[in-house]
Amino acid sequence: VQLQASGGGLVQAGDSLRLSCAASGLTFDRYAMGWFRQAPGKEREFVAVIAWTGGGTDYADSVKGRFTVSRDNAKNTVYLQMNSLKPEDTAVYYCAAARRSASVVVGTIDYWGQGTQVTVSS
Repeated sequence: VQLQASGGGLVQAGDSLRLSCAASGLTFDRYAMGWFRQAPGKEREFVAVIAWTGGGTDYADSVKGRFTVSRDNAKNTVYLQMNSLKPEDTAVYYCAAARRSASVVVGTIDYWGQGTQVTVSS
């Protein structure tokens, strides 16, 4: 199984970025997909999750109203649209897969992807 995240970069506060995570080697439309992030010196934290149907999403309080998770099951890809970025959003962002959304939220993950760096300057 491979989860390939991309789309990170260096942006200014208030800018937007869209992360993508392309999956292979798993039955994508049978997995909930999530995004996590880890800032320097901090633990990895949950950011967002989307159910395998695409019909259910959940977000960390810190990103609600600014980030949107979506998926395209035909492309085996999950996205994270990040708007109104803040310096505190600076982190390495990881995508993850689990059988259930609830598992993603608590960090019980079946597969992790490699990270993509997001840096937001003030």
